[in-house]
Amino acid sequence: KPCPLCDEAKEVLEPYKRRFILQEVDITLPENSAWNDKYKYDIPVFHLNGKFLMKHRVDIPKFEDRLRKLELQSE
Repeated sequence: KPCPLCDEAKEVLEPYKRRFILQEVDITLPENSAWNDKYKYDIPVFHLNGKFLMKHRVDIPKFEDRLRKLELQSE
């Protein structure tokens, strides 16, 4: 806190918010120490459907591709 990179990522993902649920994790909280140990120098980090997707910045083509594949699987 503050996290300008996180804020930027949320803005970039805003147009997609109806297609997925954004769950933010504060890695500075004691209960998230495992995430902090793993990612403290790499925020923001993105997982989609429980799997690592990307870090630092939103890669829109990669995100759109993975999201589209998940949507096709659930049809």
